Amino acid sequence: MPRELIDLLWRDHPAAPQGGTRGPRSRVTTGAVVDAACALADAEGLAAVTVRRLGDALGISTMSVYTHVNGRDDLLVLMADAVSARMLRPAYGTASWRTRVRQVADTNLALHLEHPWLLEIDDDRTAFGPGTIAKYDHELHALDPLPLDDVARDAALTFVLDFVRAAARARRRAPRADEMPQTWARWAGRLAEYLGDGYPLAQRVGGAAGQEMNAASSPAHAWEFGLARVLDSLGQAAAGPGA
Repeated sequence: MPRELIDLLWRDHPAAPQGGTRGPRSRVTTGAVVDAACALADAEGLAAVTVRRLGDALGISTMSVYTHVNGRDDLLVLMADAVSARMLRPAYGTASWRTRVRQVADTNLALHLEHPWLLEIDDDRTAFGPGTIAKYDHELHALDPLPLDDVARDAALTFVLDFVRAAARARRRAPRADEMPQTWARWAGRLAEYLGDGYPLAQRVGGAAGQEMNAASSPAHAWEFGLARVLDSLGQAAAGPGA
């Protein structure tokens, strides 16, 4: 009988049921299967992660892979939990709440840039994993200095992480970002000739922003501006209505 996903997620816990896999004992572990899947996704993208590819990479049959992960949907949850478990979680110490929340945002952005395939996994069952829960618990503590009740604390953290995911997704949509300074320098004058006197507001604002960023847009600038607004909003929410 296949194991429940929650038992696969907590397979290393003393309370996890032992055995229960089909067929003879495999010469690879479930953890090895998940790690191989993560490595494949990092190298080639999530679409490359198939049971057949994993079997070939590990030197086992396709059916042997299924004895470890049930199917691809469960495998994706296991992969997301595995990288969450390994995520850097430095201590907050005596840092202010703004510094703590910025740290949460920065480490999550780094996680998504290191494993961009995470943005393609949208499965609420990840919330049941030990790695995901450890990450959640650590990040909730970033909000300790703020006077938030439990529901508001959860919502505040979700607000921050949603911003991070949106920023990470925007960076994925800009494959030519590294080329933009050169492109901007080469085309800005030509564009001004084409526009002439048209769209004066767009020209003025776009020109000022382009000169500042040396590009048509800057993920780094957008990140700093957006994160500052997120932090300001959290401060206002913690201060209460009318603050």
